Amino acid sequence: MLTLVKTKFVRTIPVQGIREVPEALKSQRMRDMLLCPEAITRELNNRSLYHFLQHFWDLVSPHTFQPNWHIEYLCRELEQLAEGVAAREPRKHDLIVNVPPGSTKTITCSIMFPAWCWTKWFHLRFITASYSATVSLEAAEYSRDLIRNPRFQELYPELDIKQDKDVKSNFKIVKKIGGRNKQIEVGGQRFSTSVGGSLTGFHGDIIIVDDPLNPEQSASEIELKKANRWCSQTLSTRKTDKAITPTIIIMQRLHQDDPSGHMLAKLKKNVRHISLPGEAKNYRKQVKPPELYDRYIDDLLDPKRMSWAVLKDMEADLGQYGFAGQVGQSPTPPGGGMFKVDHFTMLTAMPSLNHIVKTVRYWDKAATKEGKGAFTAGVKISRLSNGRFVVEDVKRGRWDTHERESIILATAIADGPKVDIWVEQEPGSGGKESADGTIRNLAGFRAYKETATGDKADRADPFSVQVNNDNVSLLTAIWNHDFIEEYRFFPFGTYKDQVDGGSGAFSKVVGKKEARCI
Repeated sequence: MLTLVKTKFVRTIPVQGIREVPEALKSQRMRDMLLCPEAITRELNNRSLYHFLQHFWDLVSPHTFQPNWHIEYLCRELEQLAEGVAAREPRKHDLIVNVPPGSTKTITCSIMFPAWCWTKWFHLRFITASYSATVSLEAAEYSRDLIRNPRFQELYPELDIKQDKDVKSNFKIVKKIGGRNKQIEVGGQRFSTSVGGSLTGFHGDIIIVDDPLNPEQSASEIELKKANRWCSQTLSTRKTDKAITPTIIIMQRLHQDDPSGHMLAKLKKNVRHISLPGEAKNYRKQVKPPELYDRYIDDLLDPKRMSWAVLKDMEADLGQYGFAGQVGQSPTPPGGGMFKVDHFTMLTAMPSLNHIVKTVRYWDKAATKEGKGAFTAGVKISRLSNGRFVVEDVKRGRWDTHERESIILATAIADGPKVDIWVEQEPGSGGKESADGTIRNLAGFRAYKETATGDKADRADPFSVQVNNDNVSLLTAIWNHDFIEEYRFFPFGTYKDQVDGGSGAFSKVVGKKEARCI
């Protein structure tokens, strides 16, 4: 039964788009609603977060609302999550949303969504976070000010902020019940923090992480690990009910192993992934679910906000890598970053020996046996008489020192004495001792060492030129997939060992003698 709300002012509310009213809501109820337009607005808001967002838009943004299908679509996804929590149903999924900047994600998800939930289920508790406390608190302040606004209070006079719990970082909702002698019932809460911040003592019915990283942080391995650890470990302990509470991560892609990529790499079945690149001409594969491509107009997600002219300017400002991640939702440009991996050609067999000019195996060493540390990689490349190059073989794994040295020796024996072997020497006395040990282990083979200098991308650049000009082939083998994927994401991928091995082998196979023989 619809409860009519007594308000001081009566405002005319447009009712276009109202859904078909069920039979039970007709007759007397409809007559009551027509006598109180505020009741119609409450009903429409109750049914639709998207309608609620439009109704209060001007209270949180100085710009005119520009509707687009993706906003309504995301609103419906959020509604379904909240309805499940309110009904105490087991969580169907967590939600990862990848959208470009400027697509109304923060207003929709971090500002309007909690406020809309409280108008229906005032007891819900939220934990919200962003890459910095300032950004997180700003969204919380908008949400709190929305509830205290006279227009909101006119429509929802029963809701308010608890007076002794009224700060941006942590405020509580109260509900006024009864007539003249109103009783106050304490309801939900919003606690806001930064990614990496403390959450001790707080639990949420719904957890929202809006932009866990900014572009600058994504370039730091330390910041990446911190964000991933906090999102996957800390948040999981802050759920009111682990079987019910959903986590929502909404962000643009910034790195192969950003929190989105980190969670998706786990291949958990209870994660729903929505990916909406700003344009689908070059990034159609990033549209998820794939059927959403049918809603794009001229291959554009939002022709008004992000026209082709706007996207061109964004690409100029962001650069090809920034644009690919933040707009294309792919942390590497189409076809690869520095290496255009679609230019690799595949061979099922090596050319005859009389076509091979020189062969080199180059080792990039690590001493990691388990976990997610660096790999040891040995890349074998041959130069052919026609000027082309073939990556013949890759040995890669996480091995302790003894196992690693045994594998390097066994590989040298299998390759034969005509293959030159190079070992990268890490800086410092430990790196020198390790390289010297490998050379001694390879007594009887043509083994060399070098201390790599300069940036990894600079060292890889000569090899990338040959790859991008269709001059490099791969011998078909089981290692191809991991090799190609690492090159696809370089220099922003998680691992770089095969790139280091490949660029090192290439520099030696073309004849650059920069190191001494031991």
